[in-house]
Amino acid sequence: MQGVVERSKNQWVSHVEQLLDAAGGGGDTSEEARQWRKQSVYRVPGYIKNGSSYGPQMVSLGPLHHGAAELLPAEAHKERALLHLLRRGGADGRRLRLGALVASMEEVVDELQEAYECLDAAWRRDDRDAFVKMMVLDGCFLLEVMRTAELNGREASDDYAVDDPVFSRHGELYVFPYVRRDMLMIENQLPLLVLQRILAFVHATDSATDDAINNMVLRFVTMIPDPPAMSGGGSLALHPLDVCHRSLLHGRSPPSHAGRREEFVPSATELDQAGVTFRPSRTCSLRDISFHRGELRIPRLPIDDTTEHKLFSLMAFEKLHASAVAGGNEVTAYVFFMDNVIKSADDARLLGGVVSNGLGSDKAVAEMYNRLANEAVLDGRSALHDVHWEVNAYRERRWNQWRASLVKNHAANPWAIISLVVAFVLLVLTVLQTVYTVLPYYQDQAASSSAGIAGQLHPEL
Repeated sequence: MQGVVERSKNQWVSHVEQLLDAAGGGGDTSEEARQWRKQSVYRVPGYIKNGSSYGPQMVSLGPLHHGAAELLPAEAHKERALLHLLRRGGADGRRLRLGALVASMEEVVDELQEAYECLDAAWRRDDRDAFVKMMVLDGCFLLEVMRTAELNGREASDDYAVDDPVFSRHGELYVFPYVRRDMLMIENQLPLLVLQRILAFVHATDSATDDAINNMVLRFVTMIPDPPAMSGGGSLALHPLDVCHRSLLHGRSPPSHAGRREEFVPSATELDQAGVTFRPSRTCSLRDISFHRGELRIPRLPIDDTTEHKLFSLMAFEKLHASAVAGGNEVTAYVFFMDNVIKSADDARLLGGVVSNGLGSDKAVAEMYNRLANEAVLDGRSALHDVHWEVNAYRERRWNQWRASLVKNHAANPWAIISLVVAFVLLVLTVLQTVYTVLPYYQDQAASSSAGIAGQLHPEL
């Protein structure tokens, strides 16, 4: 037994020595860094999940949930999408051959596989062809869904039947919302490189630029109305979730000033009592939270039944993909801030002009942010520390503290308000009565003084 242990130990020592030799002994971590850059699709570990779902409900995209029994009905629609795309032909009228598309996808199969963290070895070794098939089918399905969404309502005819269950007006109403949600689940991502390859195959050119592909996906998955276009020669996004993440954080982050480390802000109710007003930010960027002269501006984010799942996935993406937070964990920071401000239904009601509530109740909005912010942390470099500092400094001014105390202790009781008004009126009347009582005395004194002075100046009078 001891000999077995010794051999095992020697094998491990030998393995580590080989790794050191491969790195040249100089601590070269370039290969390790390359590996982290390639990975972008993750299985969410149990310590993050906290009972939340990060998987699809209707359609699987990529290998992590491929073959799940509840998602199998969508597979037939993927194949139909491929057939329609091939029958439609290329942009120049040529006939499309599946073999050429598969060959094009095989050129980048290693890069596609490296995008998935902890990809099952079977996909790499035994089912490499099956992996390519999956990428082609999933990519064609997404392209046909997005194409249908853009055509419906603008063109009367297409190569799908009017009563098609997916690629029709019916699908846009009853199927696409689930596809859209599934496209933003972190464990259900398809690299946009797949779409790039298919579009290049269809158009027989590289005319589909990175920005064009990013914006095509953005128009379908956006969480905000009329998102600004992704432009300026930016790189191809990693996958649909990355597109959504970038769109929510457009614009530059305001600078953060050292020394201002306020972690929390009071609730909307407490801020309202101190005289703070709430306004929508000028943009929908989640970075655009600001405070100036008693006015707190918060970006407007429409909230519906899918918002919680999408924000969960965006926050998990920031936790798992290091490159996503090069400038700070800003979706997480936004959720952290909103959880501070919205503690109850009353807080959500006060923010009615900022929070576009599609959940049906203010309590549901408060509970959503409370669940999202469980174990959320704020980056020490976040510009929100400055906003927290400014809000708290405003609230702690003496007049604002008095105002808050007055509102808190008396505003909730109508009789207290009436008593306060009556007392104020009586005080005013008392002051006026005193003034009218004292004023004649001073007028008589002034008149006597004037007469005395006149007598001294003109004694003959």
